[in-house]
Amino acid sequence: MSVSDPIADMLTKVRNAAVARHEKVDVPTSKLKLEIVKILKTEGYIKNFKKVTQDGFSIIRIYLKYNEQNEPVIHGIKKISTPGRRVYSGYKDLPRVYNGYGTVIVSTSLGVTTGKKASEKMVGGELICTVW
Repeated sequence: MSVSDPIADMLTKVRNAAVARHEKVDVPTSKLKLEIVKILKTEGYIKNFKKVTQDGFSIIRIYLKYNEQNEPVIHGIKKISTPGRRVYSGYKDLPRVYNGYGTVIVSTSLGVTTGKKASEKMVGGELICTVW
């Protein structure tokens, strides 16, 4: 099965696994997905991740994080830029997610980073997704 937007597919798998209270979720590997997962880890939305080879394919195994009441830490995750509609923003116009409580992930010329770090470095780019 071919997927026209693999990033949206990964975000949907993570969102669905969190709502279903799964311990982990597996997604196919790509460089961009790996960078997004690293940001999710550093921002505290997931417990951990690791690259695994399964049946000759490389996958990313994402371990989801839950709070004391067994509620998922990821309340929402939404794709902004799609293959049919790319969304770009300058560093002055980067959106704030839930007044700073959420995170926007941006693909810049300096790599994939959070919106906060992109505005500190004064670089804009393509808005990939928001997480809260």
